[in-house]
Amino acid sequence: MSDRISNDALDQLFHDARTHNAWEEKDVPDEVLRELLDIVKMGPTSANCSPARFVFVKSDEAKRRLEPHLAEGNRKKTMSAPVCAIIGQDLEFHHHLPELFPHTDAKSWFDGNDELIEKTAFRNATLQGAYFIIAARALGLDTGPMSGFDHDGVDGEFFAGRKVKSNFLCNLGYGDPSVLFERSPRFKFDEFAEIL
Repeated sequence: MSDRISNDALDQLFHDARTHNAWEEKDVPDEVLRELLDIVKMGPTSANCSPARFVFVKSDEAKRRLEPHLAEGNRKKTMSAPVCAIIGQDLEFHHHLPELFPHTDAKSWFDGNDELIEKTAFRNATLQGAYFIIAARALGLDTGPMSGFDHDGVDGEFFAGRKVKSNFLCNLGYGDPSVLFERSPRFKFDEFAEIL
């Protein structure tokens, strides 16, 4: 059994963490992005299927490719972010199961079952996207996850020739706290949960 993490760690991951829309002009080194995914890959997925695929849009050239596919309200904050991660799901994830889940023939569960493939890929890539946000915060980064983009356009630009579909985008960097909105309200326990 692991010990409870500190209140300071909980504050960094959840209580004090915010979604950022403005960024300091400070680079996120490639080695930090590699470390981030080394953490993310350890989060659980069903049958270790690991369907999430990540593209880090960092260079000016890559940002220019992304910009026309963003909703108008997401352009400025994304173009000014040091990095925008595209989190997608690989609809051929099951081809990797003999390596990732070797103790049984899990690939056969999915062969020819497109509905199960799509549901499993979406659910587990979304989980990995949540791990991504928490791991980024743990490494001292701020995040700005968002929808509001042309999925087909992003897929054609960044996943052409692959059976990968975009799920959501997440800006990364060091946020400017001076322009944060007030934190939005949250439910009280009894408003969204019950213990039976």
